[in-house]
Amino acid sequence: MGISDLIAEFLQSSLETSENGVLEVQRSDLAQRFNCVPSQINYVMSTRFSPERGYIVESRRGGNGYIRITRVQVNRQTLMMHVINSLGDQVDLASARAILSNLAQAGALQEDLAQVLAAAVGDKALSGVPRENRDRVRADILKQALILLV
Repeated sequence: MGISDLIAEFLQSSLETSENGVLEVQRSDLAQRFNCVPSQINYVMSTRFSPERGYIVESRRGGNGYIRITRVQVNRQTLMMHVINSLGDQVDLASARAILSNLAQAGALQEDLAQVLAAAVGDKALSGVPRENRDRVRADILKQALILLV
């Protein structure tokens, strides 16, 4: 198990035992506990505790900096709209796959539909599009497909 997995597991178990689904931790304490750099903590926050996964992460940097993780329950439509609104003008293949996987894990998309959409925005499907335009086309396809599903 990698360091990111250990940090995420620790935070998840701490969050489950916290009162009212809110956990507040010091970034420096976490980095020291896991003997890693603070940027590793940031990586875990952005990949494992994203809004698409049902979390709100607030962060304050500096000497007394903290991270506050709140577990939120949102309905499918709210989650889908958040994802649509957070998609930029471009999305790379790895990010598109992660978004679809997160939506499937959250129950907002059925697994087979997430796989179909991943294929539709994949490099094979976009092979006729010049490489420098694929991320833009991928974002457009993903947005339109998700809009239709809301």
